[in-house]
Amino acid sequence: MERKDFGSWLEGPPQLNSQQWPGERLGRPDKGPGSVARFGRRLGALVIDWLIAMAISAWLFQSDSLATLLIFCGLQIFMVGLFGHSIGHRLFGMQVQSMDGGPIKPWIGVLRSVLLCMVIPVLFSDADQRGFHDRAGNSILVVIK
Repeated sequence: MERKDFGSWLEGPPQLNSQQWPGERLGRPDKGPGSVARFGRRLGALVIDWLIAMAISAWLFQSDSLATLLIFCGLQIFMVGLFGHSIGHRLFGMQVQSMDGGPIKPWIGVLRSVLLCMVIPVLFSDADQRGFHDRAGNSILVVIK
């Protein structure tokens, strides 16, 4: 036995996840179509979708916070549930898919959107960058272009 067999405290804790990129263990490519959407794209899409909800809320409800959240949730349910992407997702080249790469079912869009609006489930993601809202619906947000 040698020292390298035991490791060092300088190396940090042992790595339980040996994948090189998010989605590798799921058979997803590192980059390009089919790869897991990264944080920057997700955040950009969220900002676009929230700004749209804020604009509609300002127009119809004088910027009421609850109305903004309900509009955001409604847009997510409608767009993601029927088309697999919101306006923000589409602008950033992403789509919500089932784990087999096919379209999600509308009820998964509802579940995912409601959990997204609760905020907390989104903050807990796995090594594949799938938040609880994606894991609960067995879906994944991927790059399509």
